[in-house]
Amino acid sequence: MSATDHSNEEERFDILTKTGQKTGISKPRGAVHRDGDYHRAVHVWIFAESTQELLLQKRADCKDSWPGLWDISSAGHISAGDSSLITARRELQEELGLTLPNDAFELLFVFLQQSVTNNGNFINNEFDDVYLVTTVSPIPLEAFTLQESEVSAVKYISIEEYKQALAKEDPEYVPYSLEGQYGQLFDIIMKRYHCNVESPSLDLQKKLNHYAPISLTAELTGLTKEDKEALVLLIHAARMMDDIFHQQVLFSNPSLREWLKGNAHKSHFDKLKWSYYSVNKSPWSCLDENEAFLTTADSAIRLLPESTKPIPGWNGIEYKAAFPLKKPPGANFYPSDMDKMEFELWTKGLSGDEKQDAAGFFSVIKRHSDLHSNNKVTPSSDLYSIPYSQEYSAILSKAAELLHKAGDLTSSPSLKKLLHSKADAFLSNDYYDSDIAWMELDSKVDVTIGPYETYEDVLFGYKATFEAFIGIRDDKATAQVKLFGDHLQILEQNLPLDTIYKSSEVISAPIRVVHLVYNSGDVKGPQTVAFNLPNDERIVKDRGTSMVMLKNVSEAKFKLILQPIADVCIIKEQRELVDFDSFFTHTICHECCHGIGPHTITLPDGEKSTVRLELQELHSALEEAKADIVGLWALKFLIDKGVLPKSLVKSMYVSYLAGCFRSVRFGLEEAHGKGQALQFNWLFEKGAFVLHPDETFSVDFDKIEDAVEGLSRVILTTQGKGDKDAARQLLTKYCVMTQPLKLALKKLEMVQVPVDIIPDFPVADKLLQEKS
Repeated sequence: MSATDHSNEEERFDILTKTGQKTGISKPRGAVHRDGDYHRAVHVWIFAESTQELLLQKRADCKDSWPGLWDISSAGHISAGDSSLITARRELQEELGLTLPNDAFELLFVFLQQSVTNNGNFINNEFDDVYLVTTVSPIPLEAFTLQESEVSAVKYISIEEYKQALAKEDPEYVPYSLEGQYGQLFDIIMKRYHCNVESPSLDLQKKLNHYAPISLTAELTGLTKEDKEALVLLIHAARMMDDIFHQQVLFSNPSLREWLKGNAHKSHFDKLKWSYYSVNKSPWSCLDENEAFLTTADSAIRLLPESTKPIPGWNGIEYKAAFPLKKPPGANFYPSDMDKMEFELWTKGLSGDEKQDAAGFFSVIKRHSDLHSNNKVTPSSDLYSIPYSQEYSAILSKAAELLHKAGDLTSSPSLKKLLHSKADAFLSNDYYDSDIAWMELDSKVDVTIGPYETYEDVLFGYKATFEAFIGIRDDKATAQVKLFGDHLQILEQNLPLDTIYKSSEVISAPIRVVHLVYNSGDVKGPQTVAFNLPNDERIVKDRGTSMVMLKNVSEAKFKLILQPIADVCIIKEQRELVDFDSFFTHTICHECCHGIGPHTITLPDGEKSTVRLELQELHSALEEAKADIVGLWALKFLIDKGVLPKSLVKSMYVSYLAGCFRSVRFGLEEAHGKGQALQFNWLFEKGAFVLHPDETFSVDFDKIEDAVEGLSRVILTTQGKGDKDAARQLLTKYCVMTQPLKLALKKLEMVQVPVDIIPDFPVADKLLQEKS
């Protein structure tokens, strides 16, 4: 049971670094403890909500350590090649006869247990993954099947009684220090269940107040009857992207979503929980560095009728579908207990095509052992990839059917081509042709639907999330912004970057300005104002990219957020320079600049790669910073060339400064917020931004141009070299909440300037009502 109890000395453990990462080396258990190697174990606690009790097991009298004492519900070493979660499940089954699924286990924390015993011959450096299984009521003791060689009895004990026993070092209990890291267990449970509702209700209301509700409208005149019918089908298909995205974020997220929605009517607090969850589409707050605003205590109740031996009159275990307090960096794209080393060791043994698929946009990584939790699986074969078309087949097949129907209805040839090709891609998992069709779209009805952005994959930045944006093209505005896409090649050749890293062939980027009718999927927290797609480097190299500007979203953000920010944070003499045209023009240049600069690169050893693959989890933040700062450089370049009016110079810099405070409020866990902090802190350090005694800011027009070019050069060169170490150093130094930023954000909080908007879509609602 315990992490030091297996008697088979041939059992091997994975050797870890001092920070808990796998090294790729394994050793026999005896050698591990002889040499003091770092290794890993699991601790599993079973907690009954209704009685506030923990389950303890009594160690068998034959145990070589702590015989006959009460201890953790279940525990055990993680053998070489095994995963943490699979080990936790297996230990419960072997020791207590309890079979539970993955979503019953909440990873609370990891702590390092270190000790030296047996006259220095037994050195224990053990990382313990501490899991909590929350049941609604205590499991009947007679339902357990005890492993006699490990466990002699089980009992429930109240949290308070157990804490007191440990505090006074009761000899009947295995000792744990409440002052050490293990005290977190009790702190977490007590905080979760022993606070009044009023405080968290006020906190949730405050979080919701950071968003300004707004109705986004769009004009449908000019659409044919068939196009309106197609639009209804597209909105229905878009809604399905939400279903997939919730699943991509977290394994238990769909059940949490349904639970919160179904219970929203029960109290004001329940309504607030559902409202704020709907904004974030997860239990983690986008604007608070992904801090959890819900816990497993708020989650769905699941029934397991056959998880133990049958007991007359008892229906089975009711447990809470768990989620961790800390947002998993790999979302639900990878096993929750997989680290980067395990993934990289696995992919080293794959063929070229298999490796490309594993690190590709459109696959999920899973474990064979999840299907057979009680069977050992060879380390080299535990991970495998599964295409999106298979993983989400039930939803994608329905969405594909709707897209085909909409394609049959529309009279626009390019929209017809896009919808049929995207429907085919949903089923084939090959998105190349459909992404080309999206770039060539020339239709009044504008559609973006499918897997695109990789922000949710913080572990590697590989996997794409599903999203949908349905809009109506603004023909006049689209014609006006064409000049930006036409100048991409000129911008590329004049970038502040060594020629060796520049592309000789940058294709003109089409830009479409649309009014948003409906969005779904990966549009959580702060709303997107524009996007540049696709992210597939093959298409970027062959065909470039295309941009979509959401004009009604930009207008709402300028009116409700950017203008009030300027009134508070910008010095009076420069305040009038903040205008919508400058804000919107920089947004256009931001998206254009995603399409220039290094993408496909050559490494020092001559190998071909991409910036995304080399920078991995650092790519998103650096790419957003690049698009922003190079976009600012590009505007000045175009002004100097006479393409844009000189009257734009000062307004674009001051509007950009105000925009810094807008984006950094998204939080430093979010790619845009992180990238914005990098830019602000660099420019402030160079004297381009100035803080005044009245706590307002201004632009130093004599210093801003050189500072912008300098940062542009640093970021572009880092990307061109694929230099992850340089990227990490840059982000570590500048992606911090410095005192000037804290000062500005505090002022904005005091006057309650919204951080972002919560849109509703009356046009979409009306279309759906008319059709129903």
